[in-house]
Amino acid sequence: MDNLKLMKQIDDESIDLIYCDILYNTGRKFDDFDDNLGTTQEAIEWYEPRIIEMHRILKNTGQMYLHMDFRLVYYIKVLLDKVFGEDNFLNEIIWAYRTGGVSKKYFQRKHDNILRYSKTNKYTHNPLFERSYLESQKTVDVNSPSSKKWDLKRDDVGVYRNVHMRDVWDINIIYNQDKQAVGYQTQKPTALLERIIKASSNEGDIVADFFCGSGTTGVVAKELGRNYILCDINPRAVEISENRLQ
Repeated sequence: MDNLKLMKQIDDESIDLIYCDILYNTGRKFDDFDDNLGTTQEAIEWYEPRIIEMHRILKNTGQMYLHMDFRLVYYIKVLLDKVFGEDNFLNEIIWAYRTGGVSKKYFQRKHDNILRYSKTNKYTHNPLFERSYLESQKTVDVNSPSSKKWDLKRDDVGVYRNVHMRDVWDINIIYNQDKQAVGYQTQKPTALLERIIKASSNEGDIVADFFCGSGTTGVVAKELGRNYILCDINPRAVEISENRLQ
């Protein structure tokens, strides 16, 4: 069903976490959906009532992640600041990936944008960590007699350690030949949803995705012990999601 129709049926302040990989308004017709909302202004007008509903159904301790690309991100950011409040903006996450493609006109566009907002300043945040390579270089006076004992080519010291996760996530996309692939274009990797759901919800919470596509949000939520609500207007998306969840 239409996600706006569904959201209007959901009680106030009943959802802990919303993640939506929204329509980017690329103008492309994919195998499974038509990514065309018209002009940028028409797209924002289409999104506004949906974002208002998302704000209403989120708990006061809840968060929302909206996933898009360069076409709409800066317009949606203004709309989210209006609905959620500028002070409740938490992160712009850059999801970087590697694919083929050659352009002689610009750097390859190989990232998406995910805007993260809370409803209040009391929200769930479970810190995540990543391994970071920290390189330090010893300072050597090459004119000093003692410098001869240093092998300058091996004078760099590298150390791996766990650090708090950055807002740039390097996770590869799903290819048709990948084990995760379910035959749905624009399918998102489970690793991406794992980070979001682990960081911003706890076991037993309700996670909602109103543009669920291939159902990755529900699959990961189920694996992590969360409850979930999925919605898509495309019957094939619903069928694929249900099969994965079964």
